[in-house]
Amino acid sequence: MSRFKPLLFCLLVVTFFLLSLGSNHQTKLEAAFWNRSDRTEEKAAKSKETVRFKQDMIPVDRKDQEKIVSFADVLAEATPAVVGVYPSRIVKVAPQGNNPIEEMLRRFYGIPNPRRNNNNQEESVERRQSQGFGSGVLVSPDGYVLTNHHVISGPQGKNADTIEVVLSDNRRFSAVIIGSDARTDIAILKIEGEDLPYLKMGNSDGLLVGDVVFAVGNPFRVGTTVTMGIVSATGRTGLGILGREGYEDFIQTDASINPGNSGGALVDGEGRLVGINTAILSRTGGNIGIGFAIPINLARQIAISLIDTGKVQRGFLGVRIGDLTYDLAEAFDIEDAKGALVEYVEPGFPAANAGIKPGDVIISLNGKPITSGTDLRLSVASIAPGTKVKVVLIRDGKQKTVDVMLGNLDDPQASANGNTMGSLEGVWLKMLSTEDQQQYGIETGIKGLVITRVKADSPYAGNLREGMVILAINDAKPETPDEAAKLLRSGVNKLRIYFKGYYTFLALRLP
Repeated sequence: MSRFKPLLFCLLVVTFFLLSLGSNHQTKLEAAFWNRSDRTEEKAAKSKETVRFKQDMIPVDRKDQEKIVSFADVLAEATPAVVGVYPSRIVKVAPQGNNPIEEMLRRFYGIPNPRRNNNNQEESVERRQSQGFGSGVLVSPDGYVLTNHHVISGPQGKNADTIEVVLSDNRRFSAVIIGSDARTDIAILKIEGEDLPYLKMGNSDGLLVGDVVFAVGNPFRVGTTVTMGIVSATGRTGLGILGREGYEDFIQTDASINPGNSGGALVDGEGRLVGINTAILSRTGGNIGIGFAIPINLARQIAISLIDTGKVQRGFLGVRIGDLTYDLAEAFDIEDAKGALVEYVEPGFPAANAGIKPGDVIISLNGKPITSGTDLRLSVASIAPGTKVKVVLIRDGKQKTVDVMLGNLDDPQASANGNTMGSLEGVWLKMLSTEDQQQYGIETGIKGLVITRVKADSPYAGNLREGMVILAINDAKPETPDEAAKLLRSGVNKLRIYFKGYYTFLALRLP
């Protein structure tokens, strides 16, 4: 055993030496790690010092605001002016033959016998059938009621035969339809009564997001109901609620609007009428806090036109327009992406006559800034036909002002070049253009005046057709519609015509 002691001693020394080396290495590694960690934290701290987030630490000032516990005083005058609207249609019910129960009632209880015709057959009976229900707003002391077009119209768009208006005090009135406009979903009714409450109109253009508003109406026929919310947005367009031809410029609100609220009042914090509740956005049919109202400024304008003329006449420009994107704004050398880009100009119509061209960007109409294509469409439609307007546009980076005489949207051909209505009632002519040749399939080289429209009730509808080209009138070649009107005379006129690839003559008699 003694022989191995030196060997064991050597092994112990070597082991101790190796252990000491490992400990020193671990210490160096730990030191390196913590040094790197310290540098990382230091770097992160420096990084945090360079980041700056603005923060306003001043508390909200609530001292100057009075404590509001009720809006009863504001709504006391508003709610009586909101009415229930109950449209009905009259239907004829065919006789059902001999009914034993009816015979018994006639014999023992004296109910009248049915009316019979000359052939002793029972005549059809007229009965009133409900078309639903909605709301309305009395807006004048003499009984004018604003409501929605869809409240008083049926599925096919036909107005109701009878309408009953019920006030909050349960007075009932028979209403007359003064006028209705599907494109804005506005209708105006009239009732006759005494001591009628009414709601004053506010200025919907002054509404701001966050303003408190109240929706007043007759939801689910429960009676006059008020809900409260705020203005969630203004100028909502492109929703498709009123269809492709509709004019949408909605106020959005989270005040609850439910079935039956249509046609009711959107009231501001001062108790003034600022909108007509119209629609909701919902997948279930119930309210989810996204409701829409027609601004009262628009509704007022439509109502006045319906009362004065029985219809709404809208201006017509004769262009196809689009919105200006940021890339397009840069391409057209325009500072910001505000304006309506003219994509196409209809030849012979007001815009073309005034010299407006594709690529022009319209930025103002009669002093009102135009921010988008929708804005231009709404602005033009709000101006009466025949009105001369100033259009400010940008062309090739330069601003230009032109005067345009607006046409009539419901009768656009009347504003086109060559309206010869005085000579040919219900027939419109214009100088033949390249676009007309493509549209009507007219051969290249044909020169004359093209017929762009013939009304069905025109006395010349049997002879003249849309797409015909008048080459000569009484052996003279007219170059403009005005010349054509002068060449036509009382009695028989000889017309040289080109139509669908054929040349022919027509004899046209004028009174």
